Amino acid sequence: MSNLSDVQKKFFINVLLATSFTFSISQSAMTTIYPTLMKHFSVPISSVQWLTTGFMLIMVLMMPLSPWFLKNINFKAFLLSLQAIFIIGTVIAVTASNFALLMVGRLLEGIAVGLLFPSFQSVILSITPIEKRSIQMGSVGLVMGSALAVGPIVSGVILQIFNWQAVFGFFLLILVVLFFLSLKFIKNVIPKEPYRFDLLSSVTLIGLLMILYALQTMITGLSLWLIIMLVAGIVLFAYFIRRQLTLQEPLLDIRVLKNTAFRLGMFLTAGSYIALIVTTVLMPLYFQKILAINALWSGLLMVPAAVSLSILNRRSATVLNRFGLKRTMTIGSGMIFTGFFGLFATSNLKLWLLAVIFAALVESGNAFMMMPAVTYANNALKDDLIPHGTALITTVRQIAGVIGVLIISQILVTISSPAQVSIHGMMVSFAVCAVFAAVLLSLVLNIKNTKNA
Repeated sequence: MSNLSDVQKKFFINVLLATSFTFSISQSAMTTIYPTLMKHFSVPISSVQWLTTGFMLIMVLMMPLSPWFLKNINFKAFLLSLQAIFIIGTVIAVTASNFALLMVGRLLEGIAVGLLFPSFQSVILSITPIEKRSIQMGSVGLVMGSALAVGPIVSGVILQIFNWQAVFGFFLLILVVLFFLSLKFIKNVIPKEPYRFDLLSSVTLIGLLMILYALQTMITGLSLWLIIMLVAGIVLFAYFIRRQLTLQEPLLDIRVLKNTAFRLGMFLTAGSYIALIVTTVLMPLYFQKILAINALWSGLLMVPAAVSLSILNRRSATVLNRFGLKRTMTIGSGMIFTGFFGLFATSNLKLWLLAVIFAALVESGNAFMMMPAVTYANNALKDDLIPHGTALITTVRQIAGVIGVLIISQILVTISSPAQVSIHGMMVSFAVCAVFAAVLLSLVLNIKNTKNA
């Protein structure tokens, strides 16, 4: 970016972050309108949750492909294409006359989001000096984490005034504006390093989708077909991994996992993401189904969590630089544990104020974990491996999120019912999350006590 003026750099980064912010909001905005969609399309919660789970599955499938696109296509054309795909998907969703068409629109949105998330982080890391990366990634964390928290708020407010189609209309309006801004301000800042697209690798990557799909579908019942699909998925994905280790120019260079610091950062960011995504799914359901609060107020009750996450995301870079990874992660995992334990212990009291406080603790803890861990992991890699490292981190993080949502969905469906959420299902869900956070905290406390780790 040395050939860009300071003003051009500012617009470039802001347009890129704004696009990512809008994409990220779409990931969590559905949770607030679940009850409305269940009624409108006459589908149970186990079906409507596919608007989030299916979206995340297709994201996972796309993420490992992002290094190839980033190194083989001009970045400006790449970004504009992703915005166009998202816009098309959103138009389909807005005009959907049935649930199947709504799913098609969401899957197209998922394709765009899955390719953008690792790519925009790679671009920012690549153009930022290593000593300034923690601060810049604080902005990335602010965009991604805050957007996930803001999603239910935005959809709740819109739903109170308009219908559910207006939620997608909001994304459509913003993305059209960003598309034209990108035409003017986005530049080709990443040099192209073309290499062959390995078609066999991309085909065998479908094995990962088969695994996650089989696990998700098993919630509603076990069958021989699902078992066959799960086994076939494991075989295909195992071959994908083996092939990446043997290719001279792999689609996704998973050899970055040999780096101990990278592995640690990847695991920690995945753990924090589970806490964040599960919270954005559970809390709107708790507010609406247990406390009988309408969509608008259930969204507004997520504001404190979003605000605290936004403020602390920028502060976490300072904490990381001053105290190192262990202390930063201890703060984060400790807050996540306290938040989930508090939700478990007090949810039966049905006091919205306590729920808001403890949900804010969970999301605030994420600020001290997710992006500091990404920065730590990528700083351990050479610059040419950053696209692969970022793609692997975001892929693993999304897989973790999918698994987290699958577990919570299984708990809610088993203890509650496919059509109704019970307080007992919520309490068990919060308890499971608290146990997970406790395990995460114990692992963080075992990190070697050095400034960099």
